[in-house]
Amino acid sequence: MVSATVKADVESGKLESQSPEQVLRWALETFGSRVALASSFSAEDVAIIHMLVAINPKARVFTLDTGRLNQETYDVMDKIREQYHLTIEVMFPKADAVEQMVRERGLNLFYHSIENRKLCCGIRKVEPLNRALATVDAWITGLRREQVVTRASVKKVAIDHDHGGIVKLNPLADWTWEQTMSYVKGHHVPYNVLHDQGYPSIGCAPCTRAVKPGEDFRAGRWWWERPEQKECGLHVKH
Repeated sequence: MVSATVKADVESGKLESQSPEQVLRWALETFGSRVALASSFSAEDVAIIHMLVAINPKARVFTLDTGRLNQETYDVMDKIREQYHLTIEVMFPKADAVEQMVRERGLNLFYHSIENRKLCCGIRKVEPLNRALATVDAWITGLRREQVVTRASVKKVAIDHDHGGIVKLNPLADWTWEQTMSYVKGHHVPYNVLHDQGYPSIGCAPCTRAVKPGEDFRAGRWWWERPEQKECGLHVKH
């Protein structure tokens, strides 16, 4: 578990003005193998992977395979694995829980109610995330303040009280989408081709669509729900 000294240092905000690379270097030096990136292979995440492996080629990266991802997501996952010689820890939902949910509520239950959608996210994403986080003292994400109102105040380094008081690092918190894509393309990092097709935010295939001109960054996620519901429970507790 993270020491009180490290927690105090994190909460002091000393790293808030640091670059993403500096935040990541601090994390790797402080936590070693007890820190990992939670990657969905978004543009943000592949940018962080590029930075991480430059600091430590053995840095830990895990992903949540919900069983409903786009083929394009699997494609970029393999490209990243090959280019960076990276071992990706893939977390799957528990098969018996998925089977029971589908038997009782159907394959496309998430379209019928927010309760159903949260149940599906809980089984396919939140529970596997919790298993992964049980192996770390700190985790890294690609959250950016610009993405959605629920993330507007996210800090680069903070205590994650929703996950047992471990440290949560968001090294790209103050980056824009333009900065992110410029970094990815400028460093020739493989990225999800759906980003070029109007998908700035990509989740499960049946729950993600391209955004329309003038829509916000996450308008394509669970588009049938009210805007304030657009979180799955990974970063904002339901």
